Amino acid sequence: MKIRPFWVLVHRYAGLAMTVFLIIVGLTGSLLAFYSELEHLISPQLSAPASAMPRLSPPLLQAQAERLVPQGKINSVWLEHDAAHVDVAPRTDPATGQPYELGFTQLILNPYTGEELGRRNWGAISEGWINLMPFVYKLHYALALDEIGGWILGITALVWTLDCFVGFYLTLPISKRSKVSAMRGEQRSFWRRWAPAWLVKWHGSSFRVNFDLHRAGGLWLWAMLLVFAWSSVFMNLSDTVYAPVTRAVFTDYHEPWIDFPDLDKPLKHPPIAWSDAYRIAANMMEQASSQQGFVIEAQQGFRYNPAKGFYVYTVRSSLDVEDKHGSTRLVIDATTGAQKLLILPTGQYAGNTVSSWLAALHMADVFGMPYRIFVCLLGLAIVMLSVTGVVIWQKKRRARLQKAVLREEV
Repeated sequence: MKIRPFWVLVHRYAGLAMTVFLIIVGLTGSLLAFYSELEHLISPQLSAPASAMPRLSPPLLQAQAERLVPQGKINSVWLEHDAAHVDVAPRTDPATGQPYELGFTQLILNPYTGEELGRRNWGAISEGWINLMPFVYKLHYALALDEIGGWILGITALVWTLDCFVGFYLTLPISKRSKVSAMRGEQRSFWRRWAPAWLVKWHGSSFRVNFDLHRAGGLWLWAMLLVFAWSSVFMNLSDTVYAPVTRAVFTDYHEPWIDFPDLDKPLKHPPIAWSDAYRIAANMMEQASSQQGFVIEAQQGFRYNPAKGFYVYTVRSSLDVEDKHGSTRLVIDATTGAQKLLILPTGQYAGNTVSSWLAALHMADVFGMPYRIFVCLLGLAIVMLSVTGVVIWQKKRRARLQKAVLREEV
């Protein structure tokens, strides 16, 4: 088989295999570009009014959450500008030895006063509008199928990444000259022969317009499609594919979830309490900011990971690239209080700098509103490319079947 027809088949069937998944992530991604605005519009009760007061610290919010939910265990507090999102897990009922039935996994607090704004079983669409955007997020990240959905979309993302290069190759002009050009002694330049691939012949047949939309659309958006495909691998196959590749290319890349193995047994009752660990981590972050020359702009969150036995303190700093969030992190041991890892989003490790930009670009958290609009439209463009690809396959398949029927009749 000649090389080009082989890659045509690869592109065709890879695209068909990905179609449903890319349509889902494209549509949901368009909505997620405006997650906070849609969340506020749909569930305004979950957002606190603007205030000149300083936000409460994570330990104060954690203590308030435990007062509100004494049967719950608080391991994570995440701060947004208009809400504090608290992850709640059930404690064990000493009378039965079984976890308490809480009926929710997330508690939302006013970040300025600690007042309760709402409770929800995050992502459960059965609870109605209050969980619409979290459900959209779960669809986008894992098809709302938890771990198995994450694997499906991770594999899809990897195939999509590779197929980006196949699709790009197929747009390149065939090297041999046409018979007419040969007779005339003409040799058009590479760029002149490639130019039609970038254009849509709007006055052509419906099939030609569909084909041109697929080819030209993919070319014009190629760089961003590759960014979103590979950043999807980062988010769904971070330890199995993304980390090894990134370390092979950039050498230095660190993530606490990857660098440190799980403990033999989860450390459910760490020697260093949550509030004490926060104080230690905050002091260490202050020292790091002085030593490394960055400015802490806002606290982002504090969480405990029982499986690995460490705390993670996250702030937004002058080294972050995101518009709204931060990923400057410090990890401390829950047993000794020693610093295990400091991760700066840029300027420290090349692999982490690239990853910070990939995450910010994927989540539309950079370059302000114009880029968010672009990401919203890009999601729709991904749907368009998927649909036009299916139409091309259907048309060519129908033509092949008709040709086979004619041969049999003859």
